[in-house]
Amino acid sequence: MIGSIDRALQIFQLFQQEKKELSVTQISKKMCIHKSTVCRTLETLESRGFVRQNQETGKYWLGLSIYALGMLFRQQEPLQKLAYPYAKALAERFNEGVHITVLQRNGGPYPQHIVLEKIQSQQVLNLAPPVGSVSPSYCSASGKCLMAYADDAFLRQYENCILPRFTEHTVTDWNLLRQELSQIHTDGYAVDREELEIGLTCIAAPIFGENHEITAAISLSGPVTRISERELPEIIAAVKETAEEISHIV
Repeated sequence: MIGSIDRALQIFQLFQQEKKELSVTQISKKMCIHKSTVCRTLETLESRGFVRQNQETGKYWLGLSIYALGMLFRQQEPLQKLAYPYAKALAERFNEGVHITVLQRNGGPYPQHIVLEKIQSQQVLNLAPPVGSVSPSYCSASGKCLMAYADDAFLRQYENCILPRFTEHTVTDWNLLRQELSQIHTDGYAVDREELEIGLTCIAAPIFGENHEITAAISLSGPVTRISERELPEIIAAVKETAEEISHIV
């Protein structure tokens, strides 16, 4: 492993985790490395446009080179190209936000997933996360769906970690979570009722690739005021059907 490259990548992951500008001191403390090392790394990244410095605060944030790479990935990623029309049709049918997500497999404090694609709701109130954002998997429908079909080795690496509570509905006990994941695996879908964010409901189903291995998850989310218990069976059926259609072509 090349130390300087690894440090740069850790800084990118820290920005992804914190979702805000960070100072040299903040980065140094969170990564437990000397300020001079952080400064040299940031100077190199800034020279290539991968980070930029806010001249008013002195803090750093991601640069346009990162944005360009992200857009290139979105244009070339086959899953997004193939799944987009199906996801768009689902979003238009219910006029709610739809996301395609994948597991983040390179470590973290707890299981997390990344938003790969998003179809925006036309509703005024929209609570859905943006493309590229990272969310905890154990308390969201998409994440629980991905975890339910993930290999056991992935789950075992997190069984001793602390699961932060985001709302009063968040499940933070691994034994209870394991039971729920088993039920999700049996049912073929997951539901999140205000587990990550108060007022938000989400329904997700797995997208399978070759050898019936989990590739991604597709979810529909919206405020609890718009998604009632009466409507859930219809939405669940539609999300599962969309996931199956995408699975047949990826």
